[in-house]
Amino acid sequence: MGLSGVFLYYAQKGIPIGTAYAIWTGIGASCTFIIGVIFFHDALSLIRILGVLLIIAGIICLKAGA
Repeated sequence: MGLSGVFLYYAQKGIPIGTAYAIWTGIGASCTFIIGVIFFHDALSLIRILGVLLIIAGIICLKAGA
């Protein structure tokens, strides 16, 4: 977790902090979802996949507008 914070610190030097934080949390949420599905057999449905895709699309829009 500490290393993740260090990467956020370095990322915000090159892009706005709001964008850096959105990317940081989006990656965390998406990876947690994938880990939950693979290792903990969390439910996998079309609506949950769509939710993660919307998170990723939002991050792309933030970065494109930065």
